[in-house]
Amino acid sequence: MLTPAEADELIGRHLTCLPVESLPLAQCAGAVLRESIHAERDQPPFDRVAMDGIALESGQVARGIRRLRIEGTQAAGDAPLTLASRDGCIEVMTGTPLPGGCDCVVPIEQLAVKDGEAQLQEPLQVQPWQNVHRRGTDTRRGTLLLSAGTRLGPAEIAIAASAGMARVRVSSQPMLAVISTGNELIEPGEPIEAHQVRRSNAYAIAAALRLHGFQRVADDHIADDEAELTRRLKFHLETHDVLVLSGGVSMGKLDLVPGVLEGLGVRCVFHKVAQRPGKPLWFGIAGTGAAVLALPGNPVSTAVCVSRYVLPALAASQGRTAPVPERVPLAEPFTVNSALSFFLPIVLETDDSGRCWARPKPTNGSGDFTALAGTDGFVELPPGPKTYPRGSVARLFRW
Repeated sequence: MLTPAEADELIGRHLTCLPVESLPLAQCAGAVLRESIHAERDQPPFDRVAMDGIALESGQVARGIRRLRIEGTQAAGDAPLTLASRDGCIEVMTGTPLPGGCDCVVPIEQLAVKDGEAQLQEPLQVQPWQNVHRRGTDTRRGTLLLSAGTRLGPAEIAIAASAGMARVRVSSQPMLAVISTGNELIEPGEPIEAHQVRRSNAYAIAAALRLHGFQRVADDHIADDEAELTRRLKFHLETHDVLVLSGGVSMGKLDLVPGVLEGLGVRCVFHKVAQRPGKPLWFGIAGTGAAVLALPGNPVSTAVCVSRYVLPALAASQGRTAPVPERVPLAEPFTVNSALSFFLPIVLETDDSGRCWARPKPTNGSGDFTALAGTDGFVELPPGPKTYPRGSVARLFRW
């Protein structure tokens, strides 16, 4: 069987990079940038007043002038005024360009203003460029601000706007289909018999996808019937970029998914990974280019495979720059008994020194999805048998 790292590599090698689309900036939150963005002009684009107060020429104070006549008021957005006299000053607001002839700003808290004059407090002295954000000290015109592969969060959207980008080129949203299989699954709210179970995996998968910025998510449920599986999966392969299935991929008589997919021309890239939970994971590519990730139906297996494989694969297909892997130490010892990589649910805790620890919260088997409530994700531990002591560092995967 493949290791999880080998499965990663195969998925990344076969998944097609999504096309590019140009969208209005207001629609790009969470999207992945597919062009580089450079500074439109210097930032700040002018010598910027950093405090409400008065602008003056520092030499005035050095010459002993401490009472200054207010020549005018300049607000943000106004064209800059110019100082006209040796004993004058200009009232300024934060964010306005520094008036001509001035080289510093005295905050209003250090002034007494009366009858059109500003009196400097004693023994206040001023220095050139105090409380002034000099032009170009953040970035210069033409500087690279954002690289292709960046996910556009609030800060990145603001940076793109500052560069004058009304539209940006981003990865298109993939068309995703979340498909559960199984005769035993009953929708929430529907009458249920003692021998049946609620359909929950599909809801968890769709929630994970949407929370990570994927909004074009279709939903389907298919019974364990070969003809029906063939008909419905054929439709989804023709109309979606990625299919995420839950159930029907193990070794049972009614685990029909692998055979049906291969009958529809989906080439199996791998089936089974040396991991627990989630060993029966199946991955293949259709002739249409659609990717299929068929996950085991036990809910803990489904959850870890979504975070371990599905979400990173979709991010990579958007051209997103891979994040630096997170690693955390175990807060207590844990024993891995099987010769498989082990995915251990954890709760993150921070000690008094600010260090983050992973507190193991193991489930009672791969069907015990209720134990995942309140967990932050899981860590991947190497195959056993081995006991990993407190402080052992492992890679973290967040939900």
